[in-house]
Order: sequence, then C-alpha cells, then structure tokens
Amino acid sequence: MKIRNLLLGALLASNVHAFEVSELPPVSSREMPDVSQNRIYSYYNSIKDAKNAVVNISTQKKVKAPNIQGHPLLNDPFFRQFFGDAFGSIVPKDRIERSLGSGVIISSDGYVVTNNHVIDGADKILVSLPESNKEYEAKLIGKDEKSDLAIVKINAKNLPFLKFASSSDLQVGDVVFAIGNPFGVGESVTQGIISALNKSGIGINDYENFIQTDASINPGNSGGALVDSRGGLIGINTAILSRTGGNHGIGFAIPSEMVKKVSKALIEDGVIERGYLGVSIQDINSDLKDMYQNQSGAVVLAIDDKSPASKAGLKVWDLITHINNRAIKGAADLKNVVGTFSPNDKITLTYTRDKREYKTTIVLSKAPSGSDGSVVSGGIKGLDVTTLSADIKAKYGIPSNIAGVFVVNVDQGSKADEIGFVEGDIIAQVESYMIKDTKDFNDVMNRYKGQAKRMIINRGGRILTIVAR
Repeated sequence: MKIRNLLLGALLASNVHAFEVSELPPVSSREMPDVSQNRIYSYYNSIKDAKNAVVNISTQKKVKAPNIQGHPLLNDPFFRQFFGDAFGSIVPKDRIERSLGSGVIISSDGYVVTNNHVIDGADKILVSLPESNKEYEAKLIGKDEKSDLAIVKINAKNLPFLKFASSSDLQVGDVVFAIGNPFGVGESVTQGIISALNKSGIGINDYENFIQTDASINPGNSGGALVDSRGGLIGINTAILSRTGGNHGIGFAIPSEMVKKVSKALIEDGVIERGYLGVSIQDINSDLKDMYQNQSGAVVLAIDDKSPASKAGLKVWDLITHINNRAIKGAADLKNVVGTFSPNDKITLTYTRDKREYKTTIVLSKAPSGSDGSVVSGGIKGLDVTTLSADIKAKYGIPSNIAGVFVVNVDQGSKADEIGFVEGDIIAQVESYMIKDTKDFNDVMNRYKGQAKRMIINRGGRILTIVAR
C-alpha cells in the first residue's frame, strides 16, 4: 500500500531586534493590455527597478586534497626514480571550488536573501551589483537548510531593494518574471506565467509550498527573484525539474510569505526555531476516503509522548482539517501551515473523530533536540521515518516484537531512492546499534555522519542490508 507520510515541524523564533520588510499594498485589480497598431506592449516599466535589486553571488570554497602521507609508494625508490621531477605534480593539492548564483536585496542597508545551496559551505561570498564592476565581500547572517534560504549582508548604503508582494494573492495565469544571473553572463530577465501554486512533494526542500512557473530558470538563477507585473517580489527562484539540466518550462520558486518570515527570523536571530506539534501524518488514500466521507485533511498516524498534540488529547486516526480556520488539504499542507508558527504560539486545531468535528487550542513547543517533529530523515535526503509505534504495527500487521523506525516516505529520484529504501521498510539496526525509535536513529546517523553505514532492514519479513553514505 502506498504510504504518503510527511510530517510536521514549524517555524520562526523570538526577536532580538526587530526587522521589518517593505511590502506593497494588496492587489486591487488585474487589467488586460491595451494594444493598437501604433503601440507595443512592453514589460520594461514592470521590471526596470526590480532588476536593479537582483545581484550576482559568487562563492569560493577551499577543498582540501586527500592526505596521502604515509602511502607506501611515496617511499618506494623505483616510484620516485620513475617519476623524477614530475613526482610533485601527481601529489594531490588543495583547490578552490567556485560557483555562481543570484540574490535579492531586501533592504537599503545591504541585506540579501538567496538560496542556502548557493552559499552552503562557502569560505568566501562575493556580491556584485547590477551593471557594476565592484564586488562586496558578504557576511553570512543566517541560513536555513530546511527551506533552502539564507541571508547575507554587504556593507553598503542606499541600495535599491525589492518590496515584498503577498504570494497569498497569486492566481494561476498571472504574468511573472524571473530575474537572475544565468551562466554568469550578467543580469537576465525571462517572462512566463504562474503554472501552479502550493506545489509540494517535489523532494527539493523539507518545507515545500512552491510556486510553479514556466518562466525560464537556468543555472545561476538560483536565489534570484520571481516578480509580478508590478515588480513586487513574489518568490525566490530555487530549482527546475529537468532530466537534462536544461529548462523545460517547469521551474519552482519559494513563495514570498515564507521568504519574508524566514528572512526576518534569520536577520533578527541568525537561526530558525520551529514549533513542534508532535504527530506523524499522512494523506487520505483511497482506502480511507469512505471512512472520512471524502473530506480533505491530514490523518494522524502516530503521536509523540508528552508532545503538544498528546497533551491536547489528539488520537491516532483523527483527521486534522483546519488550523486557525484555514483549510488543510493534506499532509504537506499541514506541515507547511504549522511551519509558519513559532514555539509557544497558540493555534486552534479543527479535527474530525468518528464523523464528529472537534476544536482544540494547542500551544506549540520547541522541537526536541535532533528532531524536527516525529518524522525525521537522519540526514538522508528524501527519507522520512517515524518510530515503529503500536498503532503502526496494528495497521500494517507487523509483529509486536519487531522494533525500529518505520520508513513512511521515500521521495522519487532522491538520495534515499537511489540507495534503495522503500516505503514500509523497517530500519532495525545501523552498524552495531539497535534502533528503537527516532532518537536512536538520529543519534547513530550523527555518529557516522559522512561515513558509510551498514543498515539492517526488515522488508515485509525479509532481512536485507543497505549501505548508506
């Protein structure tokens, strides 16, 4: 049976000093272009200011050469005689790795938002303004891997910057522009429409609520701006869906509402603290539609002990339908909605149990150390696991004496998929460590981080071995 289980987590931290983003007023109308024989329709005025706030980001990362000191060949006289003066050239040397991306200035004093993957691991971050030869060395203010966003700052004043437009106002078919620095050839603008909204399950980020567009997003556009026809920032370009690396008209941008919240938290605190509800959830599959009378929502699969959900009295098989009167479409939607709240935030949760509707008030807590909720990945991209609870055992007919973590989701084409994980696998052991719950799994994965790890998997009663790197 297909299991589509994504979990919760959620967002944002307390303030040290307030940072306010500049916003445009809500959209009041949409108009068709006025075209006649002696005039053309141009988007120049729409993007002339916006493109001045999109910068080029180049990074430098020092990659250390493998240490071969002590290798027996180094002391072999024949080896040295054979290579002679060229011996030194075959010894690995440190190298500098460079990459290009884009960023968006969001304040006149030099705060720049970009993708985390653009600056991740960089030893030096250089920012150059449009139509300028001057480079600024940027300081990393904060980054968030789960949303793939980061904030850097350059020491400059009176800079052009983009104002945020609300991504909640968007409609499929709206005209948009992707602005960035593809291939490092300078500022470039591509035009398209919004193809879809609230796209999730792509397997790019942990928090996915993407704007899909057919505006060309090419290498180097990552971290650049997606703007509306007013030039307002509606998203940060982050990825394309392509088998060849080229653009096929399927691009994704992080919506501005998420960008605004994450940016504000990173600028004020340098980190993101996400609220914690403490449930495993799944979409309503075909087997459950009749039980829940074709409602939409997220089905509770498991509840962590002493979590806010547990204290509020939620139970397995409850269907969460609303948060603060906002309808929940599915598991990914619930995760993203809760992801907009901070620890200690109070939410009103609506759920259905035995065909009756209930409401409860829940105060979110801080996620336990090593966990972003009851579903974790252990550092393997595209893998979601949860503790093998009694409820899961009962639902899937798993013997009561089996222990481990239960694989609830494997994103297609992800690292977890390539390694060979399958939804429904039970990870019982990693190296010499027996796994009882998600904490055990996280602990041992952190212990062997960056190393090959042998895992014992129970797949439908068959015992398999998987090696994860």
